[in-house]
Amino acid sequence: MSSPSAERPRLTPLDEALASLLARARPLEAQSVSTFEADGRVLAQDVVSGLTVPPRDNSSMDGYAVRAADCTSAGAVLTVAQRIPAGSVGTPLAAGTAARIFTGAQIPEGADAVVMQEEAAALPEEGTLGRVRIDTVPAAGQWIRRAGEDVARGDVVLARGARLGPAALGLAASVGFDRLQVARRPRVALLSTGDELVMPGEVAPEAMKPGAIYNSNRFFMRALLQRLGCEVSDLGLVPDRRDATIEALRSAAEDNDLIITTGGVSVGEEDHIKGAVEALGELQLWSLAIKPGKPFAYGRIGQAHLTGLPGNPVSSFMTFVLLVRPFLLALQDATQVAPQPVALRADFDWPRADRRREFLRARRNAEGGLDLFPNQSSGVLTSAVWGDGVVDNPAGQSIHRGDTVQFISFATLLG
Repeated sequence: MSSPSAERPRLTPLDEALASLLARARPLEAQSVSTFEADGRVLAQDVVSGLTVPPRDNSSMDGYAVRAADCTSAGAVLTVAQRIPAGSVGTPLAAGTAARIFTGAQIPEGADAVVMQEEAAALPEEGTLGRVRIDTVPAAGQWIRRAGEDVARGDVVLARGARLGPAALGLAASVGFDRLQVARRPRVALLSTGDELVMPGEVAPEAMKPGAIYNSNRFFMRALLQRLGCEVSDLGLVPDRRDATIEALRSAAEDNDLIITTGGVSVGEEDHIKGAVEALGELQLWSLAIKPGKPFAYGRIGQAHLTGLPGNPVSSFMTFVLLVRPFLLALQDATQVAPQPVALRADFDWPRADRRREFLRARRNAEGGLDLFPNQSSGVLTSAVWGDGVVDNPAGQSIHRGDTVQFISFATLLG
């Protein structure tokens, strides 16, 4: 007779599961989009600058362009010989003169410093630009932005695989790109299983039948996918029947890159995802060595990938951010797909080590440490709202107050 441990199915370590998924991600084709519409998209081609930014030395302040040698002591008085607004080009600056200059204007030949207007006093004279008293001793080079200090011609200002944000879009525009080559948006079908599920609005709280619950997974899952720029087909709720599950998956596989199911991936008699996937395609991954999130499936149906997530909301949430999110980014050929943890102090005790790798909902406190949510159950979604991240705790490890732990913020997981 075999021992209970020998009969227990192997749980796949998270890192192994993630590597397996990423190895199966084939980048989607590229498309050209307006730079205005590229926020959150992944670059499919380097952005190479065709110009130098700034193209010429220019002033970073409103003030006066001067020769530092003319202002060796405070109180020097210079003739204002010219006025240079942004977009204009001045004439060479003669010794003993200054140019009234504005932010972004080109520095005239001969000038080697800018004095901000707050450190100078205009001395008006009728019929002329007047004179100016320089109330400081300027250093050569002060308040001058040098040509090319931001971007040199030929620089790769944004690399292929970068996920674009507002600053990146501004940078692309600054070197003249009104369109960008980006990966196509992943097409994702989302469906839930579970006869106990009810949509909010369909039944009032006081009229809920015993055992019924509102379908929260559908809401946060759809929001997570939209944040990743996916085109989401919400297929709603599938009854807990094998034939209905097979038909829903067959239909979803026709024109989607990824199918995401929530619920139905445990081993109960009403859990039909495993059998349905095996009937239509192949199942390549089953059950993870993490907590929460043990019930997880990956497979293929035709050309469509499938990830089956647990029904418990925190388990579903964690498996999405730890596995599905990196996979979707890999489909877009993103360079950075995995979150980066930071080391922080635990201001709590966690004495009961688990054989699985744990992700504990926590939040930073005013003292720079981490507080732990008191109820770490996989069904307590309030823990993910109260917390601002998770402690990534290795299998078999207890935590004592004052220990250094690895913390992954939700800010890095939800964007």
